[in-house]
Amino acid sequence: MQWFTSDTHFGHIKALFYDNRPFNNIEEHDEALIQNWNTYVKPKDTVFHEGDVGWYNKVSQYEELLSRLNGYKFLITGNHDQIAAKAKGWPGVYPYKEIKINKQKIVLFHYRMVVWNNSHHGSWALHGHSHGTLPVILTAKTFDVGTMLWNYRPINFDEVKAEMDKRTFEPVDHHGANKVMTLED
Repeated sequence: MQWFTSDTHFGHIKALFYDNRPFNNIEEHDEALIQNWNTYVKPKDTVFHEGDVGWYNKVSQYEELLSRLNGYKFLITGNHDQIAAKAKGWPGVYPYKEIKINKQKIVLFHYRMVVWNNSHHGSWALHGHSHGTLPVILTAKTFDVGTMLWNYRPINFDEVKAEMDKRTFEPVDHHGANKVMTLED
């Protein structure tokens, strides 16, 4: 099973306020996210974390966290992941990643993109960073996998597919676009 999440912000007390997260303190928050993660994700599952894992200042803190979370965890780095990226426990760390699941191409990036590789051919783009503050685009195959939007747990491929099925597909192919005017024209 493949899972997706972002913006867990373990150890980041301000995330409780920024997102109005329903926890009394950061310890309760962190333990609830770990429990939710492990309730859904099995030890041999794969999880793509699309950035902003936490707010720790030591690699050892991330290594302890990763040891408590089920699954093979891949990191697509966000703007707060300089220390997290150094932790042992990630089989791979990427600024951007393209994968394929059941013949579906998926682009993983911390930030939302307007266009992405093969978007005009139906590839999906999953992102985080915006904490659900950007408007949903129902005519594009993209959406936010931030934990705060999915009951503080990762979402699996079937759930992603169900979300994508709610979106129409209006391809914009830049290859057939009108000629771009140059300074010489």
